Amino acid sequence: MKKTLILVRHATAEDQTLLTKDFDRKLNSKGLAEAAVMGEWMREMDIKPDIFVTSPASRAYETAVITAGKLGVDVGSLVSNADIYDGGPEAYLAAVNTVPETYSKLALFGHNPDITYFAEYISGASIGSMKKGSVAIIEFENFKWEEISAKTGNLALYKTPKQVRDVD
Repeated sequence: MKKTLILVRHATAEDQTLLTKDFDRKLNSKGLAEAAVMGEWMREMDIKPDIFVTSPASRAYETAVITAGKLGVDVGSLVSNADIYDGGPEAYLAAVNTVPETYSKLALFGHNPDITYFAEYISGASIGSMKKGSVAIIEFENFKWEEISAKTGNLALYKTPKQVRDVD
């Protein structure tokens, strides 16, 4: 059975200040627009994940909530995984490897540089650096979630908000 992993880097967030912890940074107006554009694009492309797993950091969680809303998914079903915030690419792999087999499409919302490293690790593709709000779709043929590891997937698509619609 084919598995599809939809990696989403959080959209543009407010700058870090002395008063705001990195974890608590929220999306700014550009980020809100980027997340909405990408959610609408996913709906138009009929990319609808069965399960949403997200970093609990504000900017990633907000990106997941906006995307879920555009796809008509109950935000109460979002799964928060604290390890994704600062656990390195290994945390992304652990999150993927523990998804129940009843799901075939997983959306994983996270942060650079780890999300880019992870995308390149499992696909063997060279993405460069995932742009804020961008989506990388990686497909796996005849693998269970627990079997996914280095170079087991194929990068099917990489799309940035700017490519979908200029939100600047």
